[in-house]
Amino acid sequence: MAAELSAHHRRLAQQKREAIISAATDLFLNHGYDGTSLARIAEGATVSKSTLFKQFPTKAALFEAIVTESWQRDATGAVARPPAGDLRSGLTSIGHRYADLIGRPGMTALFRIVIAELPRFPELGRMQFQLGKLPYFTSVQRYLESEHEAGNADVPDAESAANQFLGMIANYVLWPRMLLTDWNPTASDIRYAVEQAVETTLARYASKRPA
Repeated sequence: MAAELSAHHRRLAQQKREAIISAATDLFLNHGYDGTSLARIAEGATVSKSTLFKQFPTKAALFEAIVTESWQRDATGAVARPPAGDLRSGLTSIGHRYADLIGRPGMTALFRIVIAELPRFPELGRMQFQLGKLPYFTSVQRYLESEHEAGNADVPDAESAANQFLGMIANYVLWPRMLLTDWNPTASDIRYAVEQAVETTLARYASKRPA
């Protein structure tokens, strides 16, 4: 019975946490970071202020959680690195996960919040970069390094290669959405963009060693 109650309480706490993060994201986007109080977030999430303060004592801590969870919430639930051994398969897996991640409305909202508030709150940009984009980027860089070390790829500069690969996908999936409210590519369009990014990366970096 105690274990069941404990599990129930954990589920309730997680539900409240998700409600808080969802409400905060909406309010930050519609009213700005500075224009949104923790009390207003608690009201939007239909939780008590004490519940909110218990999980997030400051607005900065709440924004940090939004960034971290946004970048970790991909198709697998985490930033996962494929094993080395098949460069095409690994790039395809990474590419589709990345497209799914940055194509979510929540990710677009996060970028818009950061860009809008950056002049007054540069720390939001640092959070977005250091807690979100950088760990994800580093994971892809490490994957390319592992393929290079295994002899499956010729990637002397994995940092540049990761930037090129992810940039090709983001340039189609994310950035037009930041400016065009009607930008809504189909699933097949996105698949094609990922496939072309994979083919371009293979053409540049796949090992040319004889079979």
